[in-house]
Amino acid sequence: MNKNKYAVYQVFTRLFGNTNTTNQPWGTIEQNGVGKFSDFTHKALSEIKALGMTHIWYTGVPHHAVINDYSQFGIENDHPSVVKGRAGSPYAVKDYYSVNPDLADDPNQRLQEFEALVARSHENGLKVIIDIVPNHVARKYQGMNNPEGITDFGAEDDTSVEYHQDNNFYYIPEQAFELPDIPVQFAPLGGEYEHSDSEPYAEFPAKWTGNGSRLAKPDFDDWYETVKVNYGIRPDGSKDFPELPQGFDKQDHHAHFEFWQQQKVPSSWVKFRDIALYWLAKGVDGFRYDMAEMVPVEFWSYMNSFIKMTNPDAFLMAEVYQPDLYRDYIHLGKMDYLYDKVDLYDSLKAIIQQRESTQKIAQIQKEMLDIEHHMLHFLDNHDEQRIASPEFAGNPDLARPAMLVSALLSSAPTMIYFGQEVGEPGSEMAGFGQPSRTSIFDYIGVPHHQRWMNQGKFDGALSSDNEKELRYFYQQLMNFSLNHSALTGDFDDLYDINRQAMGEMQHRGYVFARSNSEQVIIGAVNFDAKQSIDFYGQVPASLVNKWQLVDGVYTFKQHIGSDPDLSLIVENGVGHFNLLLKPLAGLAFVLNR
Repeated sequence: MNKNKYAVYQVFTRLFGNTNTTNQPWGTIEQNGVGKFSDFTHKALSEIKALGMTHIWYTGVPHHAVINDYSQFGIENDHPSVVKGRAGSPYAVKDYYSVNPDLADDPNQRLQEFEALVARSHENGLKVIIDIVPNHVARKYQGMNNPEGITDFGAEDDTSVEYHQDNNFYYIPEQAFELPDIPVQFAPLGGEYEHSDSEPYAEFPAKWTGNGSRLAKPDFDDWYETVKVNYGIRPDGSKDFPELPQGFDKQDHHAHFEFWQQQKVPSSWVKFRDIALYWLAKGVDGFRYDMAEMVPVEFWSYMNSFIKMTNPDAFLMAEVYQPDLYRDYIHLGKMDYLYDKVDLYDSLKAIIQQRESTQKIAQIQKEMLDIEHHMLHFLDNHDEQRIASPEFAGNPDLARPAMLVSALLSSAPTMIYFGQEVGEPGSEMAGFGQPSRTSIFDYIGVPHHQRWMNQGKFDGALSSDNEKELRYFYQQLMNFSLNHSALTGDFDDLYDINRQAMGEMQHRGYVFARSNSEQVIIGAVNFDAKQSIDFYGQVPASLVNKWQLVDGVYTFKQHIGSDPDLSLIVENGVGHFNLLLKPLAGLAFVLNR
């Protein structure tokens, strides 16, 4: 696997191009507006590329359940009781061989419009990622665009039994599905549906709910708008498929592919493999897998080896939140990248909120060193609270040092969520979606982002000075991360040896290095918003020797912002430097050899 440094720009496709600023809670598509594929113009894409991005993740592309009447286009309307918000959850997919009609200027041409978007993205130097949600599908899946020979999920299931290896779903025989008790503030269509004459939602027999609930009447906190996909895991947890042979964690995707050629696998495995290969043929360059840990690792070996045989450079990233599973999903499941959420993200958030010491960064990096390249870093995405929200930092500038650590600490990719770079706080009361996160369920506008977008000019002319300055910081940082080869080289911690020198600020500062035969980079940050950190630091003899430096004075050029360069004095094989870290400093010093 190559160790290039990548950067992923996540866009919520429905929201990105929306210029409407009404933002009425539970607003319709006509009231609050919606973004389209066509809003991603060459200008928009070129600006995303210039931000320092290599990949764009178009979130919410597969056709999911929505509250909108597309019956004239042959699409059956979705029932409001099993749709979250009016715009619907992108993770309740109802047709994997089509795209969300909301995103098309002409719903009859929606697939062609998406293909044109893929082409525009490629023309602007961006690889394309879309979602695959393997664990669950919409409560009522209905493929209207299946290729020849492809049947819908559940179309051939034996619904009289709870489980069969080739059933796509799990069933609760002889029981009807019942809606959960939904709190009044989340009532379908904001309560409007309760006063309509529509028929109630009917499902018989009931299916297991997406998060694994086996209740015919799931709880509100269950993923009640979705149903669990059966991968050949029996209800008692045992496996109804072959396990990988001993030592296959060290085998490449070719060996995994060959192994599965000889095996009979459950129907759902084949269906998702065919979906992935279909989108690869459309020009998609990779996938983000939702809740991958809820699907057996053997399936990922099967799925990803087929993908890699088709496109060895496919970019495969996944949600896995259990650290004890990381190495299995990387080595056995052939994932390229996993979310580094419960370790680095959670720790950086706690450091920003002054609940944790920067010492935690060194601990995490040491524990992850064997898989550091595979742990995708982020500070913002559609699931998490916006950095600028009061629930996180309340001020996007407080995350500058964390962003530098996130982008430069390892050789892994860094992900930015659209609007993050201009300090979007996600403060809208959208309806089903609540403040602190930009809603993924509702038709809504994204104000800070809209100012940068400037009615489709994508020039930032309406942005405030603070927003422009913040975006420039992100642009500097992300382009730096792509253009310095040392960032895919060795990692060395400089914190432990310098911690005491930082005095009472040792829990707010952090220093580290990355190096290869061409460059040495020193990264340094101060998480404190009020106090500077001024210290006399050291580089140990072991590192000086590794960097092949002899006694003398070396100038490390500073590349982020306008702070002065760093002078490293090597005497008797040990390096010394004076470093002033101003409040919220995030600095990167480079020595080219």
